[in-house]
Amino acid sequence: MDASSAVSGESGPPVPPARPVLEAPDIARVLTRIAHEIVERAKGADDVILLGIPTRGVFLARRLAAKLEEITGRPQPAGSLDITMYRDDLRLRPARALARTDIPADGVDGKLVVLVDDVLFSGRTIRAALDALGDIGRPRAVQLAVLVDRGHRELPIRADYVGKNLPTSLRETVKVQLTEEDGRDSVLLGRRGTVPPGER
Repeated sequence: MDASSAVSGESGPPVPPARPVLEAPDIARVLTRIAHEIVERAKGADDVILLGIPTRGVFLARRLAAKLEEITGRPQPAGSLDITMYRDDLRLRPARALARTDIPADGVDGKLVVLVDDVLFSGRTIRAALDALGDIGRPRAVQLAVLVDRGHRELPIRADYVGKNLPTSLRETVKVQLTEEDGRDSVLLGRRGTVPPGER
């Protein structure tokens, strides 16, 4: 995940609570739209592989795979791509537990790989994912699908598929909650300290 660069609020009036900007029906709807967009752009999605970036990107990739199967009638390969050792902030932060890399049996060579993540922020997570993917194989193309694009890019990276563009300030944080990890589906927008851990 991208490291949050939100700035802590100064003392002053009480900070308003985080507010939901997407609820469960909204998330289901945007994932259906993204799945249709993938099929359209990939001309049927015959050679598409979805790779989620842990943690919540993996769950989103699995959901997209299920929706693609509904659309095309074919099983859709999906896996996960651990980027821990490719991050550029390893020396700045405590040691992280390694997540799992799970590549479908056919591999990625010559395939259209769609990287899936929950929030696109600085772009550094995706740069790390591209480095990790390059050590695994050589896809014919790589695309990016994100549930939320909150802006503030630090690298020239753009998502091909976006569930919601959410303009934010650097004082704000975005937290994606998914049933598989958090017990509910929602996207919360708040100030630093007003959303659960894991915000970006």
